[in-house]
Amino acid sequence: MSAESQPQSEETRAASTASGDGQPVTQRRAREVAEAARETEWTRPSFAKGLYLGSFDLGLVHPHPRLLAAEQEDGDAFIKDLTAYAATLDSSRIERDAQIPDEYLSGFATLGVFGMKIPKEYGGLGLSLTYYGRALMLLSSVHPSIGALVSAHQSIGVPEPVRAFGTPEQKQRYLPRCAAGAVTAFLLTEADVGSDPARMGVTATLDNNGATYTINGSKLWTTNGVIAELVVVMARVPAHAGGKGGISAFVVEADTQGITVENRNTFMGLRGIENGVTRFDNVRVPAANRLGREGQGLKIALTTLNTGRLSIPAICAAAGKWSLKISREWSNARIQWGHPVGHHEAVGQKIAFIGATAFALEAVFELSAGLADSGQKDFRIEAALAKLWSSEMAWRVADELVQVRGGRGYETAASLAARGERAVAAEQLLRDLRINRIFEGSTEIMHLLIAREAVDAHLSAAGDLASSDADLTAKAKAALGASGFYARWLPKLVAGQGMNPGAYSEFGRLARHLRFIERSSRRLARNTFLGMGRWQANLEYKQVFLGRIVDIGAELFAMAAVCSRAELLRTTDPDASPAALELAEAFCLQSRGRIGRLFAELWTNTDSSDRGLSKRLLDGRYTWLEKGILDPSEGTGPWIVPPPHGPSPRENLHRNYR
Repeated sequence: MSAESQPQSEETRAASTASGDGQPVTQRRAREVAEAARETEWTRPSFAKGLYLGSFDLGLVHPHPRLLAAEQEDGDAFIKDLTAYAATLDSSRIERDAQIPDEYLSGFATLGVFGMKIPKEYGGLGLSLTYYGRALMLLSSVHPSIGALVSAHQSIGVPEPVRAFGTPEQKQRYLPRCAAGAVTAFLLTEADVGSDPARMGVTATLDNNGATYTINGSKLWTTNGVIAELVVVMARVPAHAGGKGGISAFVVEADTQGITVENRNTFMGLRGIENGVTRFDNVRVPAANRLGREGQGLKIALTTLNTGRLSIPAICAAAGKWSLKISREWSNARIQWGHPVGHHEAVGQKIAFIGATAFALEAVFELSAGLADSGQKDFRIEAALAKLWSSEMAWRVADELVQVRGGRGYETAASLAARGERAVAAEQLLRDLRINRIFEGSTEIMHLLIAREAVDAHLSAAGDLASSDADLTAKAKAALGASGFYARWLPKLVAGQGMNPGAYSEFGRLARHLRFIERSSRRLARNTFLGMGRWQANLEYKQVFLGRIVDIGAELFAMAAVCSRAELLRTTDPDASPAALELAEAFCLQSRGRIGRLFAELWTNTDSSDRGLSKRLLDGRYTWLEKGILDPSEGTGPWIVPPPHGPSPRENLHRNYR
């Protein structure tokens, strides 16, 4: 192994910046902070976790989870009213003015949109996650900025953490306000702190009387922060006489003295999003506003995101449905060389991909939400996989839609309308969807998060074998313990129902795909074991390898969701059943092709070469390649603005729509 491919020592991995308490943040410390917040116990079964361990338990996702009749009745009635109202909204106005009109927000409040998931006892609608997602799907089809606003408020804003972690007094104080239309936000990210919370700089210092915290610092990308009435703030509590402190969560009134919304950020897409920079200067918050215990903030954040991530698959499903509709109608209307463009194989293949993937996007959302609603399964990995897979596939669908539309796909809806053509916002969809690969955990972070759960059984079994710090004696002892685990586990990966030609026969023509999932699950587990054996403690640094492992599992999960949904429709909607079966068959064939390529790339790839090239590029070896261009951004400002301190010199851009 060359020197440049050796894992770095703890000293060389030390970060060049410090945490909020002035101490340098090493990779080990950052990992320890994340691990401390991770939920490690599995008291309920998880279908997706089993996939990574070679255990395909179809009974966990089939029969497809269904809601009670009363829940469906309430949900259908709400969706009917919401559809009627949404049909009156002008999406072009949001795109043109870069703002959701206040009267639209008031209309949502009247309908109960801001309290969809809030229990009825607190003035909410008490809808299931399934119907909440269907509402997001509908609203996002009007304009994705609406979906982002509602999701940021209800999926990760004040309602969800207060519902899950709040005291009875906090629930009674905040949830009715939220249900009535008080927009909320979740403030975690800082200018130099994204997925590495160990370096959080915003502080909440407990006063000597123990009754008040004083918050100082600045938060970046505060979605809804510009118009929020209430915000959840994650801040680091310094150690004090009464406790160790730690990252904690606080509910804060947005109009509290010392809070300034300094900037309304604008982005590539989501032009109506109310996203800002929020500064806290000696903001005094009652101790009664703290959610949970001191130091429990990250656990609250991660738990909230488990369900919050399901909003993105719903929004992506909406994009898939709309893309299918537009591509189908356009490809029949546009004539080239004597035939509609959709009849030409090159375009037809893209339409087939869009259609099959649209069906799968909805299936993945519906299954994930159904598992969450049932309350009987642990859906942590399912929610993460749904977010990861849906955000990537919806982006591909939108890209193919733009290609199918040709020049009109690149032209804005406003320009098309100005010259008399149908105002199809394909390019806007591409811009709006791009953020979903970053929102609520980027694709790269999701790979690492899911991989950590996927290899958890191996790490637990290996013990000190998987630790770079353990001595030879500890490793030898760990090897004995690991041998027992693998002696029991490995034989299970040799054979299974996937090798039985008659298995899963109740699924008809889809049975062969379920057998493929079962075989591939065991194959995936064997490859993970081989990676563990080859790299041991260094496996965590093989991020591209682990990413492929995760992506294979994601595709297997999507295939299972598609098969389960097709079977559900066979019993609940016989008229749609034949078409659903065709879409499921097409998707499974496409997915199997992607899975085959991912398996091949596990061991035949350019990872080592790319790693070396990347290091040399970062070291400046090829700066000569950058000559001959001008960089207009040069000299416009630092890459990252240092955290501000003291009172804000800027105008407060915060506003209240009510």
